Amino acid sequence: MDSIVFDKNIAIGKPNLFWGKATDIASSRNRIIWRFFEMLAGLLSFGTLILLTVFSFFLPAAVAVFVIIFDVLWLMRALSLSLHLIVSYRKVRKFLKIDWLEKLEDMKEFSAGGGSAFGGKSELKLTSWKDVWHLVILPMYKEPKEIIEETLRALAKSNYPHERLLVVVATEERGGEDVGIMAKNIADRFSAGGGSAFGGKNDFAEILVTSHPANIPGEIAGKGSNEAWAAREAIKLLIQPRGIDPKHVMVSSFDIDTRVYPQYFSCLTYTFLNADNPLRTSYQPIPLYNNNIWEAPMFSRLVATGNTIWQLIQQVRPEQMETFSSHSMSLDSLIKIGFWNTKVVSEDSLIFYQAFLAFEGNYKVVPLFYPVSLDANIGDNLISTIQNVYRQQRRWAYGAEKIPYLFYGFLKTNKISLRKKLFHLWVILDGFWSWACSALIIFAFGWLPTTVGGEEFKSTVLAANLPYVTSFLLSIAMFGIGVNAFVSFLLLPPKPKHVSRFVLVSFVLQWAFLPIIIIVFGSLPALDAQLRLLLGRYMGFWVTPKGRNPKV
Repeated sequence: MDSIVFDKNIAIGKPNLFWGKATDIASSRNRIIWRFFEMLAGLLSFGTLILLTVFSFFLPAAVAVFVIIFDVLWLMRALSLSLHLIVSYRKVRKFLKIDWLEKLEDMKEFSAGGGSAFGGKSELKLTSWKDVWHLVILPMYKEPKEIIEETLRALAKSNYPHERLLVVVATEERGGEDVGIMAKNIADRFSAGGGSAFGGKNDFAEILVTSHPANIPGEIAGKGSNEAWAAREAIKLLIQPRGIDPKHVMVSSFDIDTRVYPQYFSCLTYTFLNADNPLRTSYQPIPLYNNNIWEAPMFSRLVATGNTIWQLIQQVRPEQMETFSSHSMSLDSLIKIGFWNTKVVSEDSLIFYQAFLAFEGNYKVVPLFYPVSLDANIGDNLISTIQNVYRQQRRWAYGAEKIPYLFYGFLKTNKISLRKKLFHLWVILDGFWSWACSALIIFAFGWLPTTVGGEEFKSTVLAANLPYVTSFLLSIAMFGIGVNAFVSFLLLPPKPKHVSRFVLVSFVLQWAFLPIIIIVFGSLPALDAQLRLLLGRYMGFWVTPKGRNPKV
């Protein structure tokens, strides 16, 4: 049997926590179980759509009733989520106004002997908040130097003591020798003795450039493999030589285009020190995909905005949260779970479930109502942008690979309560099913039964009113879309001088195309990803191209 080994004294992360797909399971019986769970999302989504289509011909009344009930429930959920969004946005505004460094300074009263703010009953023991180090890992592939420089400049402007910031630029050997040389040249400018244009000699305690070797057996080429390698190198070259306790180190895994706001690390440190169990917690900031939002085409803006809106909503539903994209966690926990999974595509969210299993359910995500900014997806031209947005959404939707990981992991441990297991399984299944099916049910099946249901059904009152009921419910749902649009405007960065004021008109008009965008860049890539898992045609990690000055 492939069982989880929980060792409280040394690293918990054994190979049996690093399943990726069915072929990683040694036992043939267990491999069949895993394979079924791999297929589950696709079976549910495609089964729903196929049955609704077939029943629209033969049982149109049943489909019509189902669609009306679904639309009502969806409307209630949409209105509820809009309220969540408003609450979350107000918290973000509040967090941005707080002087987090001053709040940390006010904690000096605990420096004499610890205190609840420094860990309480947890394993964390500190004498001062300045004992907290931050290790920032920036995995990259072939991104241009402007992206890397902008990210490092933002880090250098942080108001957290720079002598407590350790930075790793994690390159890939398969990216080519030129990329590694470029990264080292840039890192040298931010190191001690660097030029004043790059922040001077006090940018960071140290900046390290690593190179993840290609073709390591058992790994897939991807972000998780690179991060895991970089973290191990950082421990060997940065943490151990300084004699730093891993419990005192916060690790922030950032995409290479992530720009932190000046008080990010101060806010993170304060939240870390005041968490109920700081070492068994991940910390999730709000990703604002607006670094280049003014240059992005309409559909890319909508998709990027939708991702930000969803994360804002999740921030006020912490019981449903998982880590996503850029996030932070304790180095102590990262070591004990064996670093990021090197066999999966969706390592950024899987790391939460990996820790949740390793610590027997004693692990959670705490929301940081403090943003980081990233790039909206833009290609070299309109066609490449369409392709890139679709592929990125498909890669994120391929996070359905977490379903077998979680199901299988729950089967292998009795330490997690049944209530917790059922809750997390419901959240993850509902999320991926809704991603694939909701938009199609709302915008397609509200009309299909009246089109193909036959003359007898068309003559009924139900058939006559179905399109009107659907349209009416969607009209009410426009309130939620309006809230989304309004919040997205409030989150916009200042308009660059080279961008015409008339572009603002497209920021308003874009919301009229939301139904099409949700289907093309939501439902379709989700179904694509789930079909690949259903058929066992596994995806590799696709690196989102990043650049500037696109011709779109």
